[in-house]
Amino acid sequence: MVPSKIVYWRRELPPLSEQLEGEHEVTASSERVHLTFAERDGLWGRCYEDLMAQARERIRQEVERLGGSCAHVLDEAIVARQDEASGEFWLAGTFRYVMYVHPPSP
Repeated sequence: MVPSKIVYWRRELPPLSEQLEGEHEVTASSERVHLTFAERDGLWGRCYEDLMAQARERIRQEVERLGGSCAHVLDEAIVARQDEASGEFWLAGTFRYVMYVHPPSP
């Protein structure tokens, strides 16, 4: 049985029926938003949601490309980026995950 869910985050565990394939890493970035001082506190939350959606999609694509069945995200490193010239703010992240494959039929 191939899992219907592909990306499992931190404490979520993938199905026990799947076999460990190996550890991988992807990077993703959020949308760029115009940085204003008044909205500064809300920018992280707005960009974080988009970053996580982008990361989920990137991991899904990589699992599919590599022939896996699902992935378990172990950790992430997220940094804030800012372009002073354009006045834009965004988040960039690196996500480390373990990919699983469906075991062959006996």
